[in-house]
Amino acid sequence: MRSKLTQLRAVIWWGMTLAWAVQIFFLSTQSFAPSFSQSLVAEVFRFLHLQVSPVTFDLLHAAIRKLAHLTEYGIFALFLYGPPSQGKMAVLRPRRAGMCILVAAAYSLTDEFHQSFVPGRHASLFDCGLDTLGATLAMLVPYFLKFTFYRSAASASPVRTA
Repeated sequence: MRSKLTQLRAVIWWGMTLAWAVQIFFLSTQSFAPSFSQSLVAEVFRFLHLQVSPVTFDLLHAAIRKLAHLTEYGIFALFLYGPPSQGKMAVLRPRRAGMCILVAAAYSLTDEFHQSFVPGRHASLFDCGLDTLGATLAMLVPYFLKFTFYRSAASASPVRTA
């Protein structure tokens, strides 16, 4: 029974990974061009009763769009890395982390290539760099969690004295 549950969990995880890749592709369509996010940011500012100069608005809008690149590819890389361990210490997999970064970078290149054919969008190697940076930063998360939980688990264990 346990192996069936493990298999189901893996299928669901990789299904979510594929869904995230499709979501990234969908966000590269004309529907999510800079004009869309500009109007969205402007609406949020209106709702919060914030007023900024046009230059400041443009800087904030650009920063939000670039942060989105870091975030979406960071999440993608974490999906590629695989599900977290259940109830046991996670095994660090540096080779897999490197492959996740490479796969995310390659997918980023195909995504930018796709954007070169979409009206209102353009391809950018700078965006590919941000995507790869996001994937790389995300691969630090499992290592941070491993050492954080390892340290807290070690400090929580009873100390024997002779």
